[in-house]
Amino acid sequence: MRIQVENIGKKFVREWILRGASFELLQGQSYTFVGPNGSGKSTLLQLLTGMMPISEGKISYIPENKKPIHIDGWYKHLVIAAPYLELIEEFTLRELFQFHCQFKPMKGGIKAPDFEDFIELPHAKHKAIRHFSSGMKQRVKLGLAFMSDVPVVFLDEPTSNLDVQGIDWYLRQVEALTKDQILILGSNVAQEYSFCKNIISVSSFKK
Repeated sequence: MRIQVENIGKKFVREWILRGASFELLQGQSYTFVGPNGSGKSTLLQLLTGMMPISEGKISYIPENKKPIHIDGWYKHLVIAAPYLELIEEFTLRELFQFHCQFKPMKGGIKAPDFEDFIELPHAKHKAIRHFSSGMKQRVKLGLAFMSDVPVVFLDEPTSNLDVQGIDWYLRQVEALTKDQILILGSNVAQEYSFCKNIISVSSFKK
C-alpha cells in the first residue's frame, strides 16, 4: 500500500487550515505529523482517512500491483483511534469487539477473550462501555487499532487519557504490532512517537 498526497489543502470559510501538502506514505513505515494544538494535525489525519473532504489537491490510495482505491471504499482499508471518535457505549466490551469484527478482520484471527487479555481488561468483558473510565476507553480504541488486520493505522493523540501503566502498555505494543502496516500518528507529545523516524511538521503546510 502507498498513499500519494499531491498539493492538498483544506479551507474553512475563508481560512486555509492547510495548503500545499505533498508527501508519500509507504507500507512498513511509520509517520508522525507534529505541531502545536490547533496547527491542523487532526484535520490532516481526517483528510487522509476520508472523514473530511479536501478543498484542493489529490490523495491516491494505491495497493501494490492493483488499481487505486476509490475514496468510497477507502474506509475498509484503515482503522483509526482518536479522542474525538466515540465508542458505542451501550455495548459491553465483548459485544463491542464482536461488532468491530463484523467490519474489520483481526490479526491472527484473535478472539474476544484473547483481545480482553491483550488490553489488560478481562475483568471488564461484560461491563458496558459507558461505565468505563476515559483511560479504559482509550485502551479499547488502541487495542482495536493494533489488532485490526488492515493496511493503514491512524492514531491521533494516542496516549490521551492514559495513566503511566497505560502509556507503558502503548509503547510496548505500537511499534511491534504495526511494523508491516502504514502507521500514521498525529502528536505533539514526543514520548508517543519516540520510535518513529519520519517526523513531518504540519507547520510546513501553511501558505
